[in-house]
This record gives sequence, structure tokens and C-alpha cells, in this order.
Amino acid sequence: MSLLVVGLSHRSAPVSVLERAALSADAQIKLAQDTVAAEPAGEAAVLATCNRIELYADVDKFHAGVAELSTLLAQHSGVGLDELTPYLYVHYEDRAVHHLFSVACGLDSMVVGEGQILGQIKDSLARAQELHTAGRLINDLFQQALRVGKRAHSETGIDRAGQSLVTFGLQQLAVGTPVEDWVRGKRALVIGAGSMSSLAAATLARAGVAEVVVANRTQERAERLARILTEAEDTDVPARAVPMDAVPAELTRADIAVSCTGATGLVLAAETVAAAVRDRAGAPVTEAAGRLRTPDRADGKAADDRTGVRPTPLPPTSVATEDGCPLDLSAAPGFSVMGEAAVAGMDAATLEQHAAWVVGGTTARRETARRGPEADAELIGALAATASAVGRIPERRKPEPVAAERPEPVLFLLDLAMPRDIDAAVHRLAGVRLVDIESLAEASADAPMAADVDQVRRIVSDEVAAFGAALRAAHITPTVVALRAMAADVVAAEIARLDGRLPGLDDKQRGEIRQTVHRVVDKLLHAPTVRVKQLAAEPGGAGYADALRTLFDLDPETVASVSRAEDSTEKNRGPR
Repeated sequence: MSLLVVGLSHRSAPVSVLERAALSADAQIKLAQDTVAAEPAGEAAVLATCNRIELYADVDKFHAGVAELSTLLAQHSGVGLDELTPYLYVHYEDRAVHHLFSVACGLDSMVVGEGQILGQIKDSLARAQELHTAGRLINDLFQQALRVGKRAHSETGIDRAGQSLVTFGLQQLAVGTPVEDWVRGKRALVIGAGSMSSLAAATLARAGVAEVVVANRTQERAERLARILTEAEDTDVPARAVPMDAVPAELTRADIAVSCTGATGLVLAAETVAAAVRDRAGAPVTEAAGRLRTPDRADGKAADDRTGVRPTPLPPTSVATEDGCPLDLSAAPGFSVMGEAAVAGMDAATLEQHAAWVVGGTTARRETARRGPEADAELIGALAATASAVGRIPERRKPEPVAAERPEPVLFLLDLAMPRDIDAAVHRLAGVRLVDIESLAEASADAPMAADVDQVRRIVSDEVAAFGAALRAAHITPTVVALRAMAADVVAAEIARLDGRLPGLDDKQRGEIRQTVHRVVDKLLHAPTVRVKQLAAEPGGAGYADALRTLFDLDPETVASVSRAEDSTEKNRGPR
């Protein structure tokens, strides 16, 4: 059997795909169970965080294992296999070990060096142990990953290179202001009471917010988190719990809201956020400028198609207002459908269609144009001729985009859930600043890495080599155990034969003979078994187990039964 990991993360897939592939707690359980039920896998664990979904398994066939694990991921994520496959990565044996150890140290995190991933790995192992899908390999691998991660954080300055995703998100909201200064005096609402939400609540409390309100679907968990925050010795921030249906009202009082739940749908719709800002500020909430609005009332005023909020009207534009124009200029607000700005970048065939439309236009349109249709047709014809000659349309002056001044935000939202808790349409609401996983991924791409990262990479490499050696040595253990069991059986048979031939021996004499025979057998086996374990730990040492079985004519079923007994012990071992 060999270790295989198949997964996708923020490094391999866009946030939109990660969001759709996110696994609920029940889906993670079912995925692990279905994996060990599949033919190629003997044990499995699922590591699912806000920016990664990984399936670890001990498989007996590489290609069959990759196919089966990929199919299972697609089935349980709800994303089609054809669509998911381009974003999947595969690691095998030592590369799989290296990957998990790197993840545990924070080297593969969106924020390099963050330590929260250790808790998520621990939860993943505990879940696999509870489900009895973790055998010897998964247990040893994940426990060693936790030790490697702790070593990296204690022996290096990797903590200086990164922070938790919560802290990084708050930094993005603060836009250059120290988080402690920015949050001081603000009221915070935390939606959810899981590990990420608890970390957010504790971070906000230590930073000095005026109040923390915790909302959760399970009231008891919200009350427990609020009580922990209130009783914490390192903070004096008041905290209280509220039910989820109180969130809209609490949002009108909050300055900062952090959401991270396991919900599969939106927790905060754009309408809810818009209403909270409107009720808080006592003024209409508008969208950011630059988005086309469709009139939906008799008076021609527009309402946002998702929030229902009345936006500030833009200056009039002639885009898509004249029937029959062959150009689709919906993405170019402010362009004239008659003048040169309209045709910049168009191909020659489209220009000819536009020229014919201008020449054949109605009298009313000609009267509203800044110049006659003949002049427009002549201009467009000249541009079409240029396009035919040089292969493209020369750039023309375009009007400056109309930009309405956006007010300073009064509500700051941090969405750390995957899939998202907060409607992405909130990005367009004035008076609101939203930071979500997608914007964090963009911001983290330019985040500086500390010099300690190289030291952590060396630790990972050393630990991978040590783990591989221990794993290879462990593979020969069942063979050594079977050899010693065979020797013990031979000793027992010979002692029994001696008892029959020398019935006059007393108990002291029999005991001395028995100890002597055992010592002789142990001494004869000691050097070969120690040496074979050392040789098996080296690369390519797997063949020594086969050699030992052949030389001593060991029963393969005896060796296999020892392996099954050890694996059964590991799988039945509960969480530590």
C-alpha cells in the first residue's frame, strides 16, 4: 500500500471553483467512508478548509487510486469530473508526505506561516479516527505532520512571515492602518461559532473592540463562545450571544462583521446588508459607479437588480438607446453610437454594417446627431479602410468614465467561509467594504515571505526523509514478527520433545534448559533482524522483507495476519 493525495486548493483552482466544490461536514464524512469502501483504498482522511479540499488515502494501485479518488471528489463536491479535473493535483508516496508537512507548516497556506492549519489537520485526523477510516499510515502521517508543524513554529520565525487568515483579512479591511488602532472602539458581530469564527472573535477582543456579539444557529455554542470571551483573562471586552434571526438588527449596530459558517447558501444577502446600512445611516444606500442600470419604473429611475436599492443616477448616455444599431455597446457606457468613439476597436465587417445603418437612419436620428450621416459614413468608411490595410482599428479618443464619488464605508465585512456567506453583490454597495476569500487570494499573491521560510523548508525535507525511512522500516516489521513467532514455535516444539525423552528432569533443570534455548535463538536472530530493519529503511530497501521471507520460508499468510492485526489496532484507536 502507498500514500496518495488528490486535491485542489487556492494554488490550483480559482475561488469560484473552490466555492462550488466546498464540502459540508456530512459530505466529508461520506467521502471518507466511500473512499475506504472503494477497491484501491484501505484507509482515508479528508482535509477540507476554506481554501483547500484534499483526500488522503492508502492505495494499492496508483492509477486506479487516482481515478477512484478523483471520481469520489467530483461526486461529493457536486462539480463534474470533466470540469474539476484540470484543477486537481496529485502527490504520491514521498511527495504526498512532503505536501502534507508543508501544509502543516503553513508553507502552502494562502497566508504563508499561518498556524490555524494545525488545528484543521488535528480535526481531520480525529474525524478519520472516529470513523475508523484511519489506519497505521494515516495515523502516523497526520500525527507526524502535527509534530513537524509545531517544530517549524517553535524553531523558526515563520510566525513573523504569516498570520492567521483572520488577521490578514482585518489588515485588508483596515487598509494600511494598524489593526489595533483601527478596531479600537468599534462594535463587532461574529457570525458562526466554529474554529475560524472563534479565532476571529478572540482576535477582535484582543485587538480592543468595544463589544463582540456572537450569532450562531446553535444558541448554546454561541453562548459558550461569548462566555469564553467574557471570562478571558487577557481581555476585558463584553460579549453576548444572539440567535441567527437577530443578525439583521445587530448588523445595524455593528461596525465590523465577520462571517464563517458551514452554511451551503448565503447567510447575508445584499438586500440585508443594504438595509442595515440604510437604517444605520438614515440615508439611501447606492451602488458604486460604473455599472449599467436598467430602468424599472415609469419615471425611468433604476433599481439594482439584486438589492432593490435605488442608485444614484448616472449622466445620460446614448448607449443602446437607438433601435436597430448593429453594435453591442452595452459594456461601453458613454460611447456615442454615431461618432468615432463608438467604432474604436471594431472589425471592418461590423464597421460596414454600422455605416449602412447610419446612412439609412431616420430623419429624427439625423437631427439629433452632432453631424450629418454623410460625414459619419465617410469617417467610418475611412476607418474601415484603415482596418483592412493595417489589420486593426487605430485607437480613438474615448470619453472619460463617469465616476460618482464613493462615500467612506460605515460597515466592514469579512467573509471567511467557503462557499461564501456574504453575497458578492455587496462589493457594489456604497458605504460597505467587503473582504472575502477571493479578494484575500489576490492580496496574498504579493505578500512578502520571511527569510525563515527557507529554514522551514529544510525542516520539512529532513522530516520527510526521516518519515520515509521509518515507514520503510515499519514495512518489514510484520516479517520480523513472523520470523520470531516461527522461532518461538520451534523452541516450544523442541522443549516438548525433550520433556518426553527426559521425563526425570526437575522443574529447575527444565527451566534452565528452556532459557538456554531461548537465549541461543534470540542471539542468532538479533543481528540479522536489526540489520534488515536498517537496510529496509534505506531507499530501495523494500526487497529485504521479501528476501527474509524467502530465506526462512515464512508463511505469507502469517505475515499478512500480523499486518492486519496492526492495522486493526490503529483503526480502532480513538482520537488522542
